[in-house]
Amino acid sequence: MNQRVEILKETAPFNLLPEDVLQEVSGLLEEIKYNKETVIYQQEVTKMNRVDIIAKGEYESFFYDSAQNKRYIEHHTFCFSYGGISILLNRKRSLKTAVAKKGTVVYALGRKDFVELCMTFEKFFHYFTAQFGKRMLDDEFAHFVKRPTFFEESYIAADQLYSKKIESIQYRDIVSCPGSTPIYQGAKLMAKNKVSCLFVTDESGKIAGFVTDITIRDKVVANMSDATSPVVSIIDKPIVSISTDAYVYEAILMMFRTKTRYLLIKNKGEYVGFQSRNKLLSEQAQSPLIFIQSVKSASTVNELKRKWEKVPEIVTQLLERGVNAEIANQVITTVADTIAIKVIEGVIDELGMPPAKFVFMVLGSEGRKEQTLKTDQDNAIIYEDKANEHREEVRAYFLQFADKVSGRLNDIGFSFCEGGFMAKNPGWTHSLSHWKRNYASWIEDALAETAIKFSTFFDCRYIYGEASLMDELKTFLDEELQKPLEKLFYFMAKNALQYEPPLTFFKNIRTTTVGSQEVFDIKKAMTPIVDLVRVYSLQNRIFEVNTGERLKALKEINVFTETAFNELKQSYYFLMSMRLKSQANQIMNDKKDPDNYIDLNALTKIEQGTLIEIFKTITNFQSRIRIYFTNNLFG
Repeated sequence: MNQRVEILKETAPFNLLPEDVLQEVSGLLEEIKYNKETVIYQQEVTKMNRVDIIAKGEYESFFYDSAQNKRYIEHHTFCFSYGGISILLNRKRSLKTAVAKKGTVVYALGRKDFVELCMTFEKFFHYFTAQFGKRMLDDEFAHFVKRPTFFEESYIAADQLYSKKIESIQYRDIVSCPGSTPIYQGAKLMAKNKVSCLFVTDESGKIAGFVTDITIRDKVVANMSDATSPVVSIIDKPIVSISTDAYVYEAILMMFRTKTRYLLIKNKGEYVGFQSRNKLLSEQAQSPLIFIQSVKSASTVNELKRKWEKVPEIVTQLLERGVNAEIANQVITTVADTIAIKVIEGVIDELGMPPAKFVFMVLGSEGRKEQTLKTDQDNAIIYEDKANEHREEVRAYFLQFADKVSGRLNDIGFSFCEGGFMAKNPGWTHSLSHWKRNYASWIEDALAETAIKFSTFFDCRYIYGEASLMDELKTFLDEELQKPLEKLFYFMAKNALQYEPPLTFFKNIRTTTVGSQEVFDIKKAMTPIVDLVRVYSLQNRIFEVNTGERLKALKEINVFTETAFNELKQSYYFLMSMRLKSQANQIMNDKKDPDNYIDLNALTKIEQGTLIEIFKTITNFQSRIRIYFTNNLFG
């Protein structure tokens, strides 16, 4: 038994597990011996019912190509664990063929026990997703993994990810207890119900937080704390929930953004169950969302840079499989957010904990969750107000912090904003009271140039820090927007009319010559939709940040009809899809920096005809906003 424990301690990822767990696991292992050249697993044929830990001898693993040649040959020896990636990320089928060499002895852990470890220990599970993500960076490995002859079913499953709703996924019943319950009794309740997450309620019976196996390990066992203390003293927050009507991909992206491992499921306002991130991810092996998980494991600026360079390939896969551009935007945004958070955490580790609560917020297209592959930095920092004697110290920290964060993001591929709309600019790193004055002055001045600033900073979104600071700023803004603001809306409407769709008098697409190409700027063509939807959202105090979400909210309060909503949304995401495809093609095939120019000659007649109809739609809506906000049909 002791020998098995020692081998487990030498084996990744089992060496991430606590000693007492290794003792239990060692008792579950089955010893198996193999003769020379025994075929243990066949690629895409063998259903994996265990994970093997090599105690003696060697496995040789490889892919067979179409000519039955061995490809991507690897040799696995003492203390290598084989099969985890196949179970979790390849529909329980062996990714490769594996052959045992002479005198091979393995300790086998049953699939059910292995999956239970993955469900209970997050680092253990993440080891496999991270390894898979790293391997997918190898072109030869990725070639065999992604070939459609073997992965047709997985691709279908991945496509369903974007059409499947939460209600179709089996979720766990909620196990809860009052906050006054002693910790040890809470642990007993978890053991009795075989759950790794216990929800804790307040005096009114509402869920106030949760406790996991990891919480108890880190906050109680590791600190030798009193297990009779009330469970409320160790709860984790915040509570994150999603409706049964939401899509699975939305749930996964939400869990990445909020960094929560458990999501409460709501139906008609009532909690009906919960779901774990590990469970959702393990069922979506071929989804690009697994790639996002691998981004979270990157630890250096160079690694994060390489991850960002892979995004065009991910976007291409999505769009080629017919996934809506709105979803592609969200995937890009989530990767960008994950990278930014990793950079922020790295800078905090270097500089020490901030001297005040703060929020790092993103603006513009990133703030709207509409980031493309041609992107620069649009961000700012809000920090809490401090007493006079600490103001300079606090400001000095955050200016240094912002400079380092912006510099590292620039190194990764998020270039400095030419307009200076970034935290690196001292003008965009301020206290909460200063930011309130900024917003108030922009509203009060109501000039063309301040309207542009206000527009940029209305498209703001929290990604790191103390969310309550952002909430307070939005509460202040909500109050300001209830005042008479005709002049501000006038200038914002004028800004929305600045760019006109590229249509000639005879309703053909107007182009300009760039090099040898006849092109139009698709970003400028899309801008009127973003701008006009923003103006209506401001007027109606709608604080959704995404253009699609704003459109939906405006439709629900009858600002837009169902027809107008569909026309604008379909137009916007058709243009976005075309823009993303063009940029991905420039990066991957042309090996050049992406731009926003679309070559008219590269489009089909159908695409050109669709564009003309879209530009007509935008022109009609611009006429509407011109009359509504400026009382002048001609501008």
